[in-house]
Amino acid sequence: MLRVHFSELDLARLRMATRPDALWETVLSFHRLRDKQGELVYGEWRSGTRARLKGETRLLAPLIPLRGYFPDFLTPAEGIIGADAAMEALRATDSNRLHDEISRLTAARSLPAWIRDLAEGVDRSLERLVSALRAYHQAAIAPYWPHIQARIEADRATRGRALLDGGADGLLASLPPTMRWRPPVLEVDYPADRDLRLGGRGLLLLPSFFCRRTPVTYRNPDLTPVLVYPVEHTPECAPPRPLCQPVSAPGKTHSLGKLVGQTRSAVLQGVGGGCTTSELARRVGVSLASASQHASVLREAGLLLTLRQGGAVLHTLTPLGAALLRGGAPAEV
Repeated sequence: MLRVHFSELDLARLRMATRPDALWETVLSFHRLRDKQGELVYGEWRSGTRARLKGETRLLAPLIPLRGYFPDFLTPAEGIIGADAAMEALRATDSNRLHDEISRLTAARSLPAWIRDLAEGVDRSLERLVSALRAYHQAAIAPYWPHIQARIEADRATRGRALLDGGADGLLASLPPTMRWRPPVLEVDYPADRDLRLGGRGLLLLPSFFCRRTPVTYRNPDLTPVLVYPVEHTPECAPPRPLCQPVSAPGKTHSLGKLVGQTRSAVLQGVGGGCTTSELARRVGVSLASASQHASVLREAGLLLTLRQGGAVLHTLTPLGAALLRGGAPAEV
């Protein structure tokens, strides 16, 4: 078990990540690629990703084992900005840190020569790592980024409502069952027994599409505290097949009514940062049954995402839905 110890200052500095982290998703998806769990959600993603890979699995496997420790430097804080910024931060990793973190891998297994060179700060080995990670990211993450964003945004909407209703206590109490808030300690299911004392630094909560079973954090307690946790999945959360070409959005918001109809355009605009079906019905001025029907059609079109929260459901916009409203293309990873 991991015990995360909060002070009053830490509660004040508790925050949610604004978007998925490109490298956390990359590294954690590498675990998902090699296990056989969650086939309904990840099966088609595994098949499609394996078909696009060209040897990156063999290169990365010794550095990212299926279970247990992997180096902290693989997931720099810049991953929240995007893949390019994260790769540049990885490229700039201090040689002493490379040596220290890779040395923790050698106790359990022998490493190939290029990773041993990486531990010694050899530039060409670092470039090889960046190239392999980038190629893997392009095969496994980039084609599915809009869907990953949508799932993370739906989780953020749930946590945001909990924060508004109950403050930091409400947010921490709303986290998935693998985490239990017993003030002032957050107990987290974890493969090792650890205590993480935040010491006034706060905590970044980072929902992840590919995180499996239990949350993850840095091994080094001196790094900025981050807790990566898995979003809850159902079979309908499986990533769709990636599009060959991006979908064009209307040039102006008022054109949306011509595309999907005035009521469904109003439904899309009414969802905003997330709402229940009853809230949506009130915002749009339609019956509960009509709001539910329109939301279902928009969800099937990939414009809305719906999560069940107890007896209610929470609707949020997907990146494509948000792009249609603002008249632009979906955001890229």
